[in-house]
Amino acid sequence: MTPKKKSSKKELEQRIEELEKELQSTAELSAKYLNQLKYAKADLENVQKQNQKRLIDVMERANGELLEKLLPLIDELELLYSKDAEKQRLIEGVKMVHGKLARLIESEGITQIETVGEKFDPFKHEAIMEVETLDVPDGCIAEEIRRGYVFKDKVLRASVVKVARAPDVVEIKIEDNQDE
Repeated sequence: MTPKKKSSKKELEQRIEELEKELQSTAELSAKYLNQLKYAKADLENVQKQNQKRLIDVMERANGELLEKLLPLIDELELLYSKDAEKQRLIEGVKMVHGKLARLIESEGITQIETVGEKFDPFKHEAIMEVETLDVPDGCIAEEIRRGYVFKDKVLRASVVKVARAPDVVEIKIEDNQDE
């Protein structure tokens, strides 16, 4: 080990002064970065609030447009029950309103899930029972109880169905009795 060189008091004071300047410079830089971080955080929070507001506005506008398309159907239903109409005319009127509503939801991108005769798909269909039948292949849908709907490849409501099952086959052996 080499002996340390003794520093003079003046050198030590100079070194302390340099370190204090460096500390002051680092503190100022740190304060500057902290201030920039605070501004960036505030800007980010403002952007998030603006985006949330825009998203709510877009959703409200879309919902408003859809609801506006439903208003004529409400008007037609009100006309149906306000008039003294015979049963057949009421049925025809309800069918017309149903047809318009079906076209409206189709124009918005909602489609019906295919069921009868299709292979059972647990992601699209909800089976409530199995039915023994030879009319429909085993594992396929024999009957639809309630329609299901899809919106842009997402199931809104699964179809409620009865699934076909092949009947248990009992073999009956008929012996041929011939006259002796």
